[in-house]
Amino acid sequence: MKWEMISAIGQVLGAIGVIISLVYLAIQIRRQKRESRTAAMNTLVSHFSDVMISPVENVDFCALWMRGRRSFDDLDGASKLRFGSHLERKMRSADSLYLHFLDGTLDPRLWRGFDRSIADIAAYPGFQTGGLHESTGILMNYAHMIDNHVHAARLRLYDD
Repeated sequence: MKWEMISAIGQVLGAIGVIISLVYLAIQIRRQKRESRTAAMNTLVSHFSDVMISPVENVDFCALWMRGRRSFDDLDGASKLRFGSHLERKMRSADSLYLHFLDGTLDPRLWRGFDRSIADIAAYPGFQTGGLHESTGILMNYAHMIDNHVHAARLRLYDD
């Protein structure tokens, strides 16, 4: 064999090695991106769940939550602040989830559950009369969706 032939075979093998390395790198990057998205979704879902459960864990806040849902206007100033702040946290968390739903990174089956939770909250007069859904600065598409929930609202849950 001539040295030129050995050199050509070496170059071909080197090129094949580079291609294999690039394919492997692309697979690893895709896998890492998917894992990062999954971790971000888990964090958002966990945060939303934490925000949703907080009225249940605190007896005093649970009573405030029940009164605020019925009538935001009947709350005193400090109660309006607590109720409104908590409601805004819920809306911001749901807004983040909605953005990921629009991007296709949040499974639609998972989003439907969150959407139902927000629709249930939007059904109450305290949410509707508080004007909080109009002033929280949430994403325009999401605000439109919440307005649709408000217009279609029916009291379904948490009635005494």
